[in-house]
Amino acid sequence: MATPDRRSATLALAHALSAAERGLPVIPLSATKLPALRSPHRDDPHPVSCHGECGRPGHGVHDATTDPAAVRALFAAAPWATGYGIACGRPPHHLIGVDLDVPHSDAPADATAELRHLALQHLFTLPPTVTVLTPSGGRHLWLTGPPDVVVPNSASRLAPGVDIRGAGGYLVGPGSVTARGAYRLAPGSADLDPAPCPRALLSLIAPPAPPPRPRPDPTGPRQGRGLVHFVLTAHEGQRNTRLFWAACRAYENGLGDALTDELTTAAIRTGLTEREARATIMSAARLTAH
Repeated sequence: MATPDRRSATLALAHALSAAERGLPVIPLSATKLPALRSPHRDDPHPVSCHGECGRPGHGVHDATTDPAAVRALFAAAPWATGYGIACGRPPHHLIGVDLDVPHSDAPADATAELRHLALQHLFTLPPTVTVLTPSGGRHLWLTGPPDVVVPNSASRLAPGVDIRGAGGYLVGPGSVTARGAYRLAPGSADLDPAPCPRALLSLIAPPAPPPRPRPDPTGPRQGRGLVHFVLTAHEGQRNTRLFWAACRAYENGLGDALTDELTTAAIRTGLTEREARATIMSAARLTAH
């Protein structure tokens, strides 16, 4: 690992601690803008679905914290970090990042003009808010969302050159130094708080709530028996995949809790351990919940 500029590393920690004091969960970033700590599961022979439950650092945005002692520990484990990331979608601010790219040869669209056009079209005004200038000439606008709305990440879906950072994503914090330069607060932005996202803009970037699904009677469901049979007929090499697929379908149709034990038993009969089976079913439950 290359030795970082000690001053940049020290400043990155100082800026990260300052952000954490304001309730913004942070993680250390390398000069590539990626999480500085590698996954502790990178050498495991099989893929591991872990979001930090193992207690070790190296889970990307899932490591983000506002606890000063934990922030110092993360940076101590990554002395090469020259920047910090701020997790979006997390309480108390539920931060939403609007990333406006600068026009270039591969993406000639003017993201700022595109966003302005959307504002006129959908009748909303962007309030004064925290604005971070990127080394490439782009801008990050910080907005806050309601706690009951999950805003997903997207790239140019809203408009060409306009990316959204939401739940599971992060923004490079001001004061970070990357291989392309430094991120800094725009003039007049330092004393601002992230402004609430306009409702019309929120409706464009957040998926609509799904309609309530009728919950079928779990007593003797044909579909449930078919899902269990699907798991029972799995061959080696497809057992976990079939179990995950069946569990997803069960939860999507309101049968997940009722079929958990039957699916687990079927998976054990095909050769999976009970622990593996229940972990796979829980992964399906989390995925379908989102």
